[in-house]
Amino acid sequence: MVALDFGAILADWRTLLVGVGWTLGLTAVSAVLGLLLGIAFAWARSEGPAPLRVVVGAYVELIRNTPFIVQLFFIFFGLPAAGFRLSPEIASVIAMVANLSGYATEIVRAGVEATPRGQREAAISLALSRTHIFLYVVVPPALRRIWPALVSQIIIVMLGSAVCGQISVPELTFAANLIQSRNFRSFEAFIIVAAIYLILAFLVRRLLRWAGPRFVFGR
Repeated sequence: MVALDFGAILADWRTLLVGVGWTLGLTAVSAVLGLLLGIAFAWARSEGPAPLRVVVGAYVELIRNTPFIVQLFFIFFGLPAAGFRLSPEIASVIAMVANLSGYATEIVRAGVEATPRGQREAAISLALSRTHIFLYVVVPPALRRIWPALVSQIIIVMLGSAVCGQISVPELTFAANLIQSRNFRSFEAFIIVAAIYLILAFLVRRLLRWAGPRFVFGR
């Protein structure tokens, strides 16, 4: 019979706490920047000039059809060959922002294209510019429609941050590996970390669903 000893893992709670902090920090930064880029790219794909649509479309297809860990390794290990040296933390943020923006672009674009034509025509009759129409007439109701999908994608990116430990970012999975390397309690370590990820996903989802109507697109 296997004797489980969760106390050996919880005794190193400071390492776990640092891992949680890094996971949430990476998620917060990537969520803000990824969403902003997703909105900008959605505009480019729906209303931008043809060359820009092609470029952004190629970017979206590249991101959506390659694994996140490959994107991360390309940024951290591949870019130095071209003269761009990045710290593990910065490389992780760039990879997570790029990944989220690629998926957010299509999610936001779906919401934008679902905007009733009458709203745009009413805005045009008020002599609003195309930029103002997109930002103040099209985007808020579009975000309201697709916010649950965006929240789910942010959670997926947060869970995907687990691979950032492969380049020595001290996030939660890295913390679990570090702890189990000290006490050889792999089973207990990853049970606890899985439970922490489950709790974080639940709390972050609840937070984003609360924050969306209040700070992102209005009630």
